[in-house]
Amino acid sequence: MTGQPPRPLLSVDEITVAYGPVTALHGVSLQVSEGEIVAVLGPNGAGKTTLLRTLAGALRPRHGQIWLDGKRLDGIVPEEAVRRGIATVPEGRLVFPGLTVEENLQLGAISRRDRQAIRAEIDELFSMFPILGERRAQPAGTLSGGEQQQLSIGRALMARPRVMLLDEPSLGLAPIIVGQIFALLRDLRGRGATLLLVEQNVHKALEIADRAYVLSVGRVVTSGPARTLATGELERMYLGMSRAR
Repeated sequence: MTGQPPRPLLSVDEITVAYGPVTALHGVSLQVSEGEIVAVLGPNGAGKTTLLRTLAGALRPRHGQIWLDGKRLDGIVPEEAVRRGIATVPEGRLVFPGLTVEENLQLGAISRRDRQAIRAEIDELFSMFPILGERRAQPAGTLSGGEQQQLSIGRALMARPRVMLLDEPSLGLAPIIVGQIFALLRDLRGRGATLLLVEQNVHKALEIADRAYVLSVGRVVTSGPARTLATGELERMYLGMSRAR
């Protein structure tokens, strides 16, 4: 026994990402261990979505490395990122509105070939999300915003991800639905899921996260246990929020 902590499942090492001449991320590093919820917080324009797009293979870092379970992830295309175990729940949900709920879930498993297991997992998701089971044959575009968010999360789960990336899952949802979505994310962590969460609803994110990183102008300005960050000067300094709830 060496006494060393376990290797993180996802490790981002000093990545720099640019859009042409504009640098969006400056030497960003973070780690996510298996079974954790890690939140990435910060104001608009801080680089949060750029970080997720880079992890998902949509952008290539100019410098630095990304490792998933000890294997290099940076520089691969999105399809390969999915095969390696990265699934994204995008901002705005982006379900396929003309396809049924069940067809949307099937698309989440498009890189898989185990048809029998896929069928069983769709049935399991309908048990986890009963409203989706009730509307399995309904076009996804007719669902409410909260139902579409459940569908987007379910679709990502169908890829059997090692790490799920969530970009603003509460965006545009009523407060009661936001509470339901965050309860769902906590439940997923209890089932062993590993989540990297970008979220503007800072209070809700810190309530469910194990740890958090704060970005400002493309740099990590602070990080630590979520409970600790929730009690400091973080809100006023970087997030422009009052302490009142």
